[in-house]
Amino acid sequence: MIKSPSLFVSILPILTIAIFLTVGYGILGIRAEILLVGAAVVAGTIASFLGIPYRDILDGIVKSISKALPAMLIVITVGALIGSWIAAGTIPMLIYFGLDVISPRFFLVTACIVASIVSVVTGTSYGTVGTIGVAFMGIAHGLGISVGQAAGAIVAGAYFGDKISPFSDTTNLAPIAAGSNLYDHIRHMFWTTLPAWVIGLIVYFVTGLASRGGDVSIPETVQIQTVLQETFRFHVLLLVPPAITLTAALLKKPVIPGMLLSVLSAVILAISIQGSEIKSAMNSTVTGYTADTSYEMVDTLLTRGGMLSMMDVTLIALCAFAFGGIVQRAGMLDIILERLLRFARTTGRLVASTVLSCIAVAMLTGSSFLSILIPGELFAPAYRRRNLAAKNLSRTTEDSGTVVVPLIPWSIAAVFMSGTLGVDTITFAPWAVFCYTGFLFALFYGFTGIGIAKRIREDESKPGS
Repeated sequence: MIKSPSLFVSILPILTIAIFLTVGYGILGIRAEILLVGAAVVAGTIASFLGIPYRDILDGIVKSISKALPAMLIVITVGALIGSWIAAGTIPMLIYFGLDVISPRFFLVTACIVASIVSVVTGTSYGTVGTIGVAFMGIAHGLGISVGQAAGAIVAGAYFGDKISPFSDTTNLAPIAAGSNLYDHIRHMFWTTLPAWVIGLIVYFVTGLASRGGDVSIPETVQIQTVLQETFRFHVLLLVPPAITLTAALLKKPVIPGMLLSVLSAVILAISIQGSEIKSAMNSTVTGYTADTSYEMVDTLLTRGGMLSMMDVTLIALCAFAFGGIVQRAGMLDIILERLLRFARTTGRLVASTVLSCIAVAMLTGSSFLSILIPGELFAPAYRRRNLAAKNLSRTTEDSGTVVVPLIPWSIAAVFMSGTLGVDTITFAPWAVFCYTGFLFALFYGFTGIGIAKRIREDESKPGS
């Protein structure tokens, strides 16, 4: 007989994963994968004591992982994209000219704004960080900018677009889960998104003015440019790969085919313009690009990419989603969210409960999709009972789900950002200001009533609701 878990039993997996990752990963430096497996074992043991058969536990794991497969396929494709763009000379060229035109004092603001524009146009934070983000990190190294600050500004900009772009999967998913419609949802998000974004830009502006231009001197910057120019041949055609990616996004074409076409063009350019061997150019998509310039800073910067480099990200995702699948199948997550819902007796408390639920699901599953879907479906009736528009709920799930996930070290998003940019999550998280200020505005609006919309029609899937 299957038993329903108590609140204490439901919280045990959360405490387990918190302790494992805080002590094991944070203090002892143990790899997150084995810690997540250990937490999954604990969750599975609890599920067994509740009477859930092993086959059902395994089914929960498989279903959870299957939901992550689209994101993992994009991550792997981005690995091929990075390797091919470096081999083609696209990223080295962007770094070279970026060092000429970007001032160290305004680097953080520039990086955030450019990443924001690219992510709005493409609708993908992964693609933004994996392409223009890598180029900006190269510029940061050349200008002597703190890598934590640089990565934080890039991630913040990338998630600005991931949150409000009509091409973004999470932006489309949130109104579906909450029962609102896409365009009302996007307009309503400006209440929380713009203030959070502007605060981040102010922080970056003040930080830039207070800096002394980094630790890299002008001669070293010139040396980096010299090495890049000697190693790669620059040509306007090297802009074709990013142009393909942007065009595919504007035409609302599927993400992966557009990226693969960009990879193909980059491989052709690596062979035709850089003079690479076919084998070398093709292998760069799998094993990544290996720089050998005899200048350590440039070699470290450009030796990256390839599908194999994303296998660590994929492995952590598999382990994290296995844990999340067990917790969901055992009903433990439902118990936690149901208790939070009991707390929601006012509009402010309802929004606060939504925020806490999204963050809890994000921490448990490491998934931006689940942190939107589960609370969205759970809280939709409560918002209707209080005569609140569904777009309030869809906005809050994005404020505390989509943009918070990359700050959780064991999430697939954080591991991808960290691995791609070469900066630990804990190092860049404080500088990704946009990612943790949005839900603060959501809470403020919830308790003050500012920016909270009333429901004006029964069918809120129609624009103008």
